[in-house]
Amino acid sequence: MTARCNLKCSYCYVNHNGDDMTMDTTRAVVDLAGRDSKRAGIIFFGGEPLLLRSIIYDTVAYARSKEKESECRYFFKITTNGLLLDDDFIDFARREGLFIALSVDGTKKAHNKHRKDSGGNGSFDKVVSAARRLLAVKPYSPVLMTIHPDTLSEFAAGVQYLFSLGFSYVIASLDYSADWREENLPELERQYKLLAKLYEQKTLAEDKFYFSPFEVKISSHVNSKTYCQERCELGLRQLSVGPDGTIYPCVQFVGDPQFALGNVFDGVNNDARQALYTRNEEEKPGCDICAIRSRCNHYCACLNRQATGSIDKVSPMLCAHERIVLPIADDLAERLYEKGNALFIQKQYNDFYPLLSLAEDSL
Repeated sequence: MTARCNLKCSYCYVNHNGDDMTMDTTRAVVDLAGRDSKRAGIIFFGGEPLLLRSIIYDTVAYARSKEKESECRYFFKITTNGLLLDDDFIDFARREGLFIALSVDGTKKAHNKHRKDSGGNGSFDKVVSAARRLLAVKPYSPVLMTIHPDTLSEFAAGVQYLFSLGFSYVIASLDYSADWREENLPELERQYKLLAKLYEQKTLAEDKFYFSPFEVKISSHVNSKTYCQERCELGLRQLSVGPDGTIYPCVQFVGDPQFALGNVFDGVNNDARQALYTRNEEEKPGCDICAIRSRCNHYCACLNRQATGSIDKVSPMLCAHERIVLPIADDLAERLYEKGNALFIQKQYNDFYPLLSLAEDSL
């Protein structure tokens, strides 16, 4: 929606120049997303999308009016840094079923290291205040956490803090564009082993939660066929739209003309879309001989571009990360499976678990 932001996070990949998205463009997005679909998901992203709050309100209202004349049902999500997240917007999200994802980098020390305002002040206290208000109304809201080499030692403590704050869904990712070095790897392994202990403790205590690095790797074994089928489908299942209406394959490509796939007013260039997908599906150099390639994240075009500048080249740090996290996740899963832990088995082997869990919590 906009490249503008009220924070200046040191690891942000967005070019903070350019125009804001207009209502005409957001309406064209709604029209295009619902043209041949019965379900369409729309995510408000930035920069900081809440800088355009009125356009978000109007876009959702327009989509709801379209639902009355079409068979398409619209679903909405926003990713925000939380500084502008007030009670009015949270109430709006509750009424409209809008999913809110909040960015918090764990502990205060880790968060304030990189997520600062224009004056160089850390944003942790304001974001945590917003998180508490959000979770009181929408307890299933996810939190997005970024790990940098200089915050790595806070990784496990940060995840534990986010769970204690009330988040149940923690999505943690390394900043692969950072200067990761070989000397960081022992600490990364140590942090994941600490997190495995936390995961096991919470599971045995029958706490319901989601921690992305382990869930994804466990799923890549339990649901190996489905996992391979749902790998990065660059430009096919999800598209990103820049403020001017240009369509791109994913959010990290916005603004790069070589990855433009049409625009919301004229439609998608399906030839370019398919060509990009085919290119990304080609096995990366060296990956064809790797024993864990079917369970590795090396196919993610956004991640590869962030780390190496090319969708065709895999970062050595990614390889190192995958070789560390996979055996830890597998050992963790094996222990819980051998113990016959009912929560773990339901969570990993029952496709209806999310619905059953939600129904149970509602009762």
